[in-house]
Amino acid sequence: MEINITEFFNDADAFEFSASRAERGDNAGPETWRNAVEEGTNKPLLTTRKQIKALRDYVKDFGAWSDEEIAAWSDTECNALFIQLVSGDMREAESLCMDDKGEMDWAKYEELAEKGTINGNMYPGDDGKVYYSLSH
Repeated sequence: MEINITEFFNDADAFEFSASRAERGDNAGPETWRNAVEEGTNKPLLTTRKQIKALRDYVKDFGAWSDEEIAAWSDTECNALFIQLVSGDMREAESLCMDDKGEMDWAKYEELAEKGTINGNMYPGDDGKVYYSLSH
């Protein structure tokens, strides 16, 4: 499942949704989660039942939650988690794959993804949009 993240990718400050305790202090987790919930409520990235199901299926392999916990998540919680996943990947890519003009170097991103250095779930489409893959 491919999710169009173009607007979020171009406009969001990923630090607001994904940051460590060392960067933001002791409240990093609650703050970034609260921000992601608000963003997921106001501008959800997952807008169909099929997309919500794809996220739930995708995170099952993380081993962090039981099937019952995942099934109990609201659409807002699913969107907040997805925003945090995307934001973490964006921050990683921003730190490793930006060119001299401050633009994403997608060739470098792909190279690092192939090496396993970064996740590699984001990619530019032929249509000029940016997508995030929830496929394994």
